[in-house]
Amino acid sequence: MRQVHALGVDLQDGLHGRGVPAAARRLRQLLGADCAILADLDGPVASHGPSPSSDEVESLLAQVFEYGASARTRLPDGGAVCAVPLNVADEIAGALVASGRPAEADVEAAASLVSDCLDHAALRRTRDRIAAADLRTLRAQISPHFVHNALAVIAALVRTDPDRARQLLSDFADYLRYGFAERGDYATVADELEATQTYLELQRARFQDRLDITVRMAPEVLPVAIPFLVVQPIVENAIRHGLERKEGAGHISVSGFGEGPLCVIEIEDDGIGMHPDLARSLLAGTGPESRSVGLANVDQRLRTVYGPEYGLVIETALGEGTKVTVRVPRFTRGVVAQ
Repeated sequence: MRQVHALGVDLQDGLHGRGVPAAARRLRQLLGADCAILADLDGPVASHGPSPSSDEVESLLAQVFEYGASARTRLPDGGAVCAVPLNVADEIAGALVASGRPAEADVEAAASLVSDCLDHAALRRTRDRIAAADLRTLRAQISPHFVHNALAVIAALVRTDPDRARQLLSDFADYLRYGFAERGDYATVADELEATQTYLELQRARFQDRLDITVRMAPEVLPVAIPFLVVQPIVENAIRHGLERKEGAGHISVSGFGEGPLCVIEIEDDGIGMHPDLARSLLAGTGPESRSVGLANVDQRLRTVYGPEYGLVIETALGEGTKVTVRVPRFTRGVVAQ
């Protein structure tokens, strides 16, 4: 099992990753072969051990790629060279070639294992590309409504309270710097919390301090890596569509804590709430466009990174406020803040 896991690590970047030579060496050891070769559709990409003649290898690969089945040839010393196709997403992506005396069934089992590793690697890369594209979409949709209002508040304070205007302008610059930072796809909960607090301070100024804010975050979840820009869009949705339309003061709380192997983040407001059917349509991306984009984007990115069971959970009712819960694993392979 340890060798299988190590092979998956070797092949995590596909047939052209840095770990492919190590994978060839590991396959040779697993099969007890004289030589193990990994090939893509253009030919061998890595090998370990004394290789058969290039003509023999090319001939076998041509047969495998043409017919989509294993091919085998005998060697003068009584051994053989066996080539087995590697299938990724139900298509031939390459072949495993082994020479010496391993049984053909063993080579086929090893090729099946390699195919599974490559399939998982391809799925992971696809998920990463989807998450990155969704993140670019979210960055492009940073609310012009908020930008306009924040600048208007700062401009109004320049004469009456220049010190606060200066601080808010610094907060606004920090907010934009974080939102458009050239960084990886993940941030720590601490980073997300800092950006969210900056956003809330700008909103508090706009609400003329009628916005009450509570932030509680357990220390054990602060270093947890989560997808970039997860918390702030939920908070923005709560203020724009829950508290802006409420008469009088409003309250929003952001809390985080550990729950066994999970990191739980809750954003709750006492705004006007919404009908549960509307909440479902927002997560599905079919609700009113002005409201659904942020929540649907965050929900989709969470499901892409962690799996379908890790999307947002919304609890709400008309006139009862809204609570949005994020539950994600505290440790997930490949999810690392940069």
